[in-house]
Amino acid sequence: MLNRLKQFTLAAAVALALGATALGGAGAKAAPEDGGTLVVGTTQVPRHFNGAIQSGQATALASTQIFASPLRYDANWNPQPYLAKSWEVAADGLSVTLHLVEGATFHDGQPITSEDVKFSIMTIKKNHPFTTMLAPVTDVETPDPQTAVIKLAHPHPALLLAMSPALMPILPEHVYGQGDIQSNPANLKPVGSGPFVFEEYKQGEYYKLKKNPNFFIKGRPYLDEVIVQIIGDPTSMVLSMRRGDLDLVPYVSAVRDIQMLQKTEGLTVSDKGSDGFGALNWLAFNTKKPPFDNPDVRRAIGYAIDKKFILDRLLGGVAQRAYGPIVPSSPLATDQVEHYDLDLAKAKELLDKAGLKPGADGVRLKMTADYIPGFTDQGRNIVEYLRTQLRQVGIEVEVRNSPDFPTWAQRISNYDFDVTEDNVYNWGDPVIGVNRTYVSSNIRKGVIWSNTQQYSNPDVDRILEQAGQEMDPAKRAALYAEFQKIVVDDAPILYLNVTPFNTVYKSNLKNPPLTIWGAASPMDEVYWDKK
Repeated sequence: MLNRLKQFTLAAAVALALGATALGGAGAKAAPEDGGTLVVGTTQVPRHFNGAIQSGQATALASTQIFASPLRYDANWNPQPYLAKSWEVAADGLSVTLHLVEGATFHDGQPITSEDVKFSIMTIKKNHPFTTMLAPVTDVETPDPQTAVIKLAHPHPALLLAMSPALMPILPEHVYGQGDIQSNPANLKPVGSGPFVFEEYKQGEYYKLKKNPNFFIKGRPYLDEVIVQIIGDPTSMVLSMRRGDLDLVPYVSAVRDIQMLQKTEGLTVSDKGSDGFGALNWLAFNTKKPPFDNPDVRRAIGYAIDKKFILDRLLGGVAQRAYGPIVPSSPLATDQVEHYDLDLAKAKELLDKAGLKPGADGVRLKMTADYIPGFTDQGRNIVEYLRTQLRQVGIEVEVRNSPDFPTWAQRISNYDFDVTEDNVYNWGDPVIGVNRTYVSSNIRKGVIWSNTQQYSNPDVDRILEQAGQEMDPAKRAALYAEFQKIVVDDAPILYLNVTPFNTVYKSNLKNPPLTIWGAASPMDEVYWDKK
């Protein structure tokens, strides 16, 4: 863990000037071959292709092929040069200087300058849903066309990670700089500088990207074309993959699908490539609603749930246990927290302590349990399990279905719930994807995936603010360790498992996207082994 922490924090503390863009990938040894088409399957429909103003995998899958970014990351969280050939972090942490590669152009032939970098960063700061991601940025200075100096109100250890392709596409100002960017026609006909050029989108069916012949990394990409096939029904998509109609499907998480694809000849199933997303599956309480405003009640439920049964039986052994708010693969995670291992006697003791004595029918408490609709393995099946399991400690659970995602989101974001299953991403750094769930300033009624638990702890607010500015890697890790211990003890959320995102691809596909951002990273190194 220490080695990974050292690797990760190189990004935040050291001036780096690296000369290669070797990514993790599959470790292919043979010389890459040019040519061929890659057909990618997805169930997600992109609203548009502008990752500067839209988060999520649907947009990022396309955006990271079309747009380049200042940096990119390998499979070990190491930053690599991309549009920035080198960069320096000021000794006081209050600025980062980017030196752009010479001769890079957008797909329309216009040169990329530091003014485009400034425009992109300020556009993301103003419009992207991750409001904490660039909040400390006060300005971007452009002393010459190849140099951009990002000025900060305070040190920002997450900034270099925020320069990843999935989070910081560099937009051409001459295309996106006029009018309301939310309604810019180029959002659906994007112009970037990435390895692939947008060619065609048939909404809800497919989009095509063709090779960028003027890509600023000479000799890449290797593929001639990428076609992303949108298949709404996950079962149909899996069958298409098994038939050979698709070449690659990212983010496969359904247990039966994973197991079925693992048995299909000619396919490789990898659980690598999604550490940056860091999706956690959990049970979240409405901490302002009695009796769930009592931490002992929440802890009691934690001790009454058999996490091993969930992992082994409900999730078929394909998911990893989660112990806290930071995904275990993160260099900042710790498992030195309360694990809430199954202990029914302790659960009853805590419920007694909370004054919830069993009635004549043995029931101490009735509660509803929600889940994200369509999320069968990690959603519906788990809350159904709660219905039988919690009965052993006198808790009667009513499983509440939502007909669609907006209904569930409306209920949860307006605090109309007792406990809900939820699936939330870390997005690489706590500042970007973790803080939003716990800081009291982000209790925002009506906003899903904010602090919908209404959890408030001044110590947590203080620690997260301090950790978000701490550039010393050891001190930062210590602060997050303290944060994780407090939050797990308070138990506004009970952590169940890491969402098992798997990338499935034909075995003769080389260098598949298995870095920390998986398929939400440029596929310029992907090629076919034609032997």
